[in-house]
Amino acid sequence: MYVCICKGVTDRQIRRAIDDGAHSVRCLRRELDVCTDCGKCAREVRKLLADARTEHRSMELAVPA
Repeated sequence: MYVCICKGVTDRQIRRAIDDGAHSVRCLRRELDVCTDCGKCAREVRKLLADARTEHRSMELAVPA
């Protein structure tokens, strides 16, 4: 699904960038140029970041120490 229509960036591209280490909207802006024109994608970009953090925490809790 397209998240940033202005730049033609999809949720898959954003997730891949997050997996590769982008940890903030600022990082995603620098890497993918999202949230730089109209800004309507900012809410979804933040949601994808939050979802990735939650998933990461869940995975940490699931791994036995």
